[in-house]
Amino acid sequence: MSKLLKIFWILLSLGLVSGVAAAAGVIYIFWHFGQDLPDYQQLANYEPAVMTRVHADDGQLLAEYATERRVFVPIRAMPPQVIYSVLSAEDKNFYSHSGVDFLSLLRAVVTNIKNIGSGRRPVGASTLTQQVAKNFLLTNEVSYERKIKEAILAFRIERAFSKDRILELYLNEVYLGFGSYGVAAAALNYFDKPLDQLTIAQTAYLAALLKAPANYHPIRKKQEATDRRNWVIRRLLQDGRITAVQAQLAQAEPLEVAIRSDAQFVKADFFAEEVRRELADRYGNDALYTGGMSVQTTLDPKLQVLADQTLRAGLISYDRRHGWRGPVSNIADAPSIVQKLESLTPPKGMGAWKLAVVKAENAEAANIIVQGSGPAILPLRELKWARAWLKDEKRGDRIRTPSDVLKVGDVVAVEMVTTYTTGRKKKNNVEQHDYPSNTYGLRQIPAIQGAIVALNPHNGRVLAMSGGFDYEASQFNRATQAMRQPGSAFKPFVYLAALDSGFTPASLILDAPFVIDQGKGLPKWRPANYTKKFYGPSTMRLGIQKSRNLMTVRLAENIGMKKIAEYAKKFGVIENLSQQLAMSLGAGETTLLKLTAGYGELVNGGKAITPAIIDRIQDRNGLTIFKHDQRPCKGCDALAWTGQAVPEIPDLRKQLTDPASAYQMVSMLEGTIQRGTGRRARAVGKPLGGKTGTTNKGRDAWFIGFSPDLAVGVFTGFDVPRSLGKNEQGASVALPIFTEFMKGALKDTPSIPFRIPPGILLVRVNPTTGLPVRVGDRKWIQEAFKPGTVPTTATQVLGAEFSDAPGVIDGGTEAPSTGTGGLY
Repeated sequence: MSKLLKIFWILLSLGLVSGVAAAAGVIYIFWHFGQDLPDYQQLANYEPAVMTRVHADDGQLLAEYATERRVFVPIRAMPPQVIYSVLSAEDKNFYSHSGVDFLSLLRAVVTNIKNIGSGRRPVGASTLTQQVAKNFLLTNEVSYERKIKEAILAFRIERAFSKDRILELYLNEVYLGFGSYGVAAAALNYFDKPLDQLTIAQTAYLAALLKAPANYHPIRKKQEATDRRNWVIRRLLQDGRITAVQAQLAQAEPLEVAIRSDAQFVKADFFAEEVRRELADRYGNDALYTGGMSVQTTLDPKLQVLADQTLRAGLISYDRRHGWRGPVSNIADAPSIVQKLESLTPPKGMGAWKLAVVKAENAEAANIIVQGSGPAILPLRELKWARAWLKDEKRGDRIRTPSDVLKVGDVVAVEMVTTYTTGRKKKNNVEQHDYPSNTYGLRQIPAIQGAIVALNPHNGRVLAMSGGFDYEASQFNRATQAMRQPGSAFKPFVYLAALDSGFTPASLILDAPFVIDQGKGLPKWRPANYTKKFYGPSTMRLGIQKSRNLMTVRLAENIGMKKIAEYAKKFGVIENLSQQLAMSLGAGETTLLKLTAGYGELVNGGKAITPAIIDRIQDRNGLTIFKHDQRPCKGCDALAWTGQAVPEIPDLRKQLTDPASAYQMVSMLEGTIQRGTGRRARAVGKPLGGKTGTTNKGRDAWFIGFSPDLAVGVFTGFDVPRSLGKNEQGASVALPIFTEFMKGALKDTPSIPFRIPPGILLVRVNPTTGLPVRVGDRKWIQEAFKPGTVPTTATQVLGAEFSDAPGVIDGGTEAPSTGTGGLY
C-alpha cells in the first residue's frame, strides 16, 4: 500500500511539474511570439477599401471604380441567412469561444497526425477571429509559427472588440473570387442580387467559397462547387438554422450564376470618364478607388442613348456622302480565308458591326462570309453609296456592279439589313420591301468625328454627352477637350452686346464690302458672306438669321471688340478673346460644352450657369460631401410639413445681361429656325432657336440650339482639321444631328413657347425695313422691342455712306454708343 502511495505521489509530482512546465512553456510561447506583433487596435478604425459607385440621374449604375471591388455592409444590415451560412460553414461556435476553438483545434491535430506522409495540406481549425487576424494583420504563410501568432492576436482581438464587430470585419474583407471582396460584392458578381434577395442555396454557395474560391468555381468546377454548397446546406440543417424541407429544396436548386454584364450599366463612356476625372481632381485617386463614395450624376440615360444614336447616324451619313476609302484588308492569298477571317480582330470603332470576307461576285451581289455567322449576301443596292473617295472629299464614278467596289478576298465591315425602300418622299411614293434572310449592308468607320452635349439651361446640369463616334476607338472627348473655332455660332454674343448697347432687332446694318488695312506688309482683310454676295441694308434679325458676316463685322466695329470680349468671358465661352474684328466671326477657340452653356444662358433669361455633371457625392458613411445645388432651403423638411406655404428657394444665379436683351436674342435665334439657316429643324414641330456655325474653308461645322428647357450643341469635324468638302456646312452636317436628337428628346413633351420677360413689346413690323406695318399690310413678322425703342420713322443704316455717325438711329430713340472697334 505504501509502495502504491509512493508511486501515486511520484506521478502526481511529475504531473504537477509537467503542468507547471507546460504552463511555463505556454507563457513563454505567448511571450516569445507575442513580441512585435502588429497592433490589433488599428482594427478599431479600420475602413476597408470600398468601390466608388457612380449612378445616373435615375439611379441606374453608370460606373464603378475600385482597386478591390467591395461593397461595405454594416453587420446590422447583414441578412441573418448570410450570417448563419458563414457560421455553419466556418465557425459554428463563434459566439461562444474566446478567439480559439480548442475542440476544433484538437480535431484538426488528430486529423493532421493521421495524414502525416500522405502529402495532404494540413487541416486548419481557424476561427473567424483567427482569420480576421490573418487577413488583416498577418500573411498567408503556412506554418505553426503563424498559427501561434494568429491565436495570440485572436485572444487580444476578442478582448478588444465585440463579436459583431469582428464578424463585420470578416464578412466585408474576405475574398470570394470573381474579383469580389466581401459577401455583398460576391452576391452582385455571382448572382446579380443584393444580399437580402439571395436564396438559401445561394448564401450557402457564398459560404462554400470561403474555404478556397478557386476550388469551387461555378463554371469550371461546377460539380465540386455544388458538392461543397450542399455540404454547407447540411451543416445549416444540423445546426438547426433551416428545416429539412428547406434543406431538400436548397440542394435541389441548380447552381446557376448570373454574372453581371455591361448591359446592366448605363453606356455613357465619355460622360463616365469626365466624372472620373472630376472625382480624381477633387479628392485624389486614392479616395476615388478606395473611398467608397456614392456619386449621383446629372445623366439622363434615355437622352444619352439618343445622343449616341443620333451622333453616330449623323457622322455615318456624312461619311457615306463622301465615298468609300477601301477595305479593312485583303486575305485572298491566305491558305484558308475562313480560318484567316475568324482569326482577325475587328478594328476598334466597329461596335455591333461584323467583319466579312468577299468570297465571290456577280452582277447583282457579292457573296460574303461573315465572321462568326457564315455565308451571306451583300446586294448591289447596299453598295451604291460606296463610290471611291477622292481628294477634297469628292467622289468617283457611280457604282454599277459589286466589282466597282470590292474584289475577292476583301475584308470589310458589314451589318445585317432586313428592309429597303424605293421611291421618293417628295413624290410621296416611298415603299418598303423586305430583304431575304442573311442579307448584309456595307459599312465604314467614319473618318470624321464629332460631339453632342445636352444640358438644362436653367441649372447647367449636363443631361447627355457623347464625345466622339466610338469611345473604344478614341477616348478623346471632343465635347470638353477639343478647342475649335465656333465660326458663326459665336455671333449671338456679338448681337447680344449690340442689343445691350441700344440696338434693336429691327436696326438696319449695311451688308456691303468691308475692307481693313492690317498694316505694312500685310494684305488687306476682306471678310465675305458665305454666298459671296452683298444684300444692302438689312435688319439685325435678318443678319443673324442668314448669318451675314459683313453685317456682323460692321456691328462689331461699332460696339467695339472690347465689349464683345467682355461678353464672351462673362458668358463663359472664351476666357481671353483677342480684340480683333475677325474674332467677331468666331475665329477664337472654345469647347462645345462651353458654347452650349453660353446658349443656355441666353434662353434662361441671361442668368449665369455652371455646366455640372455631378449632382451629389456621399462618402462611405452616407454623409453628403458635395452638392451642385447650393441654394439654401429653409423649411424644406418633408416630415415637418403640415400644409403650410411652400418654401421659397432664392435664385442665386448672377444676372449677366438684361433679360429683355436675352429674350430679343432668343427671338432672333428662333427666327433662324423658322426662316434662316436652321430651317431643317422646323421638322421637330416645337418652338426652337439656334444657330449654325461653319469655320473658314469649311473645316468645322456646328449647330447650337435650344427649346425653352433644353440646350443642345453639336460639333463635327476632322481631328486633324481639313475641309469637310464642297457645300458642307453647319446646316448640312451638324444641324441634322441636332434635329434628330430634338425629335426624340421632345417627342412626348408639350409645345412650350419661349418665356417673355416683363416689359417686352411684341410689335408687327415689316421684315425688310423693320418698321411697324400699316393697316392692310400682309407681309409682317412679330418683333420684340424694349419700351421706348419701337421705330416710328425711317431708320438710318449702320455703315451707309450718308450716315452722319457710325451708330444706328431709330426714330424717337437715342443712337447707341460708338465703340473704338478694338485692335485690328
